[in-house]
Amino acid sequence: MAELHSQAVPVQTLYTWFRDNKLIVNRRYQRKLVWTLEEKQKLLDSILSKYPIPAILLSEIEGPKENFEIIDGLQRMHAILSFIETSYPILDGRYFDLNYFPTAKEISERGVFSDHSAGNIIDSAACSTILNYQISLSILRKASNKEVNEVFDRINTYGHRLSDQERRQAGVQGKFAELVRSLACSVRGDASSDRLFLYEMPSISIDLPKTKHGYEVRADEVFWVAQGVLRSTDLRDSEDEQCIADTVACIIGQDLIDRSKAALDAVYDTLNTEYTRIETALDLYGAEKVSEEFKFVLGEVEKICAEGGVTKLRDLLFEPKTTNAFPSVFTVIFLAIFECGVSQGKRISDYSGLKTSLKGINKRIPVGQKGSNKAERRTNIDVVKGVISKFFVDDPDLEKLIFSNHKIVDIDGDIRRSEIELAHYELKQGLLPLEAGAKDPAAMLDKVLRTICAIANNGPKSAGKILIGVADKEADIKRASDIDGVVGKVIGKRTVVGVCREAKRLGKSMEGYVQIVVNHIKNSSISDHTKGAVLAHIDFNSYFDLGVLVISIPPQRELTYLGDELYRRDGSNNTLVSTPKDVVALNSRFQ
Repeated sequence: MAELHSQAVPVQTLYTWFRDNKLIVNRRYQRKLVWTLEEKQKLLDSILSKYPIPAILLSEIEGPKENFEIIDGLQRMHAILSFIETSYPILDGRYFDLNYFPTAKEISERGVFSDHSAGNIIDSAACSTILNYQISLSILRKASNKEVNEVFDRINTYGHRLSDQERRQAGVQGKFAELVRSLACSVRGDASSDRLFLYEMPSISIDLPKTKHGYEVRADEVFWVAQGVLRSTDLRDSEDEQCIADTVACIIGQDLIDRSKAALDAVYDTLNTEYTRIETALDLYGAEKVSEEFKFVLGEVEKICAEGGVTKLRDLLFEPKTTNAFPSVFTVIFLAIFECGVSQGKRISDYSGLKTSLKGINKRIPVGQKGSNKAERRTNIDVVKGVISKFFVDDPDLEKLIFSNHKIVDIDGDIRRSEIELAHYELKQGLLPLEAGAKDPAAMLDKVLRTICAIANNGPKSAGKILIGVADKEADIKRASDIDGVVGKVIGKRTVVGVCREAKRLGKSMEGYVQIVVNHIKNSSISDHTKGAVLAHIDFNSYFDLGVLVISIPPQRELTYLGDELYRRDGSNNTLVSTPKDVVALNSRFQ
């Protein structure tokens, strides 16, 4: 039985917990950071005015260390603590004075965050007011997961603060809910572990075009917004997850569902027969299978839009053009492509013809209430299938294509994750030096070997990837363009310049180019257990005809050597381990 304890703690104590990694966010039920700058500033104004603010609810996590899971108050807590780290100013444009709080100043000097105050700071009295402000905490002790879920659900039911889809996802732990959550993270590019430290939340939160907060996921680059399917603000309310849930339920259930709030509520209601039907259907279909198929079809949609010059999906489908979101029409198009292709073992043979056939398709399919029940949805899907089916051909290797390669969605997600998980990802613009006429990949291939060794030594629960064909330096992007005439594709802070340009320079097919990498690893002195695992996980994706080579390094159970040398990852760098003390420390990861 859970016990509730109440106490008040000063903000500076909360900050210490924050930076000591005592505050945990559970992504299974907690939403992303969504507060606007104005909302944050109003909260700080209340604190500076010494007005009361709502209590924060935590749940104590059992273990050797005192840690807490945030149940209620995530937005408030991050707003307060990020102000101390000078992430934004108060209403009059002034920032927190780091000189007044040595704890935060020391962390800033280590490069963990940047000081944006530039002299325009609040006075010492205001700093003292904030640091000494007493936050009311309610702490659940000895609470089970079920009790935490129940408390969270009741808080948000009473307050009506969550969107419909956030409410659905927060209260359910079924396989369908987990699949939808995972797919949504993959498509947005904010995939991560289920539990994050509070300071990591900006890395998986949405930065809106007009209200920039410095969060890592840029809404206008996410598929849903980039293609016009949803507005950027819709991502904050998890309408992308709602769209995925609607689409996936139609795929696995062998029958369409109505496009309605009631229909999706039933799918998530554990006491409803629809919940049982969909969970059973997912068991039979397979979560991994539908996930890979969904991502594959999404990639096909992107390829269609990119064919012959990039066209936003919304601009392709609608005549006259519109600025409205169109999730219902998107689902119709998606399911039509899925049924013409994946369901029948066929692949698209003519992207250009298919793209042309979809122009102004909105004129042929009813939307709104006329297209929301499952009978009307079936009619709409069949209309689109009749238009596009001739652009598909049988492919006996389609399943291999779907399951063997990294999909576009996966690569985009890996590129975005690489900005945060530096130790687990390595990006390389290519194998050849960025010099005109350069054709010797030996130096870069040797770097790849050291990186494989270093990532493999991250520990027995750590996997990693090397993506070749992705540049993270502006100078490299420009040189690749100047030398090979490539126009890259921007993903977050990185740009895909591809490796097809290098294969062409070497006079190799892509199979021949990949074989260069395979042979170098095969003939290397990397420990056999890692060498075999890596050779079994080398994938190539044509990625909009640019080409990306992905080398995956699965978790290893023992140290990996490169000949007699040991390497470890320090951020994005490979460090040679040379002292006995460092060798012992590295080996301890595997004990």
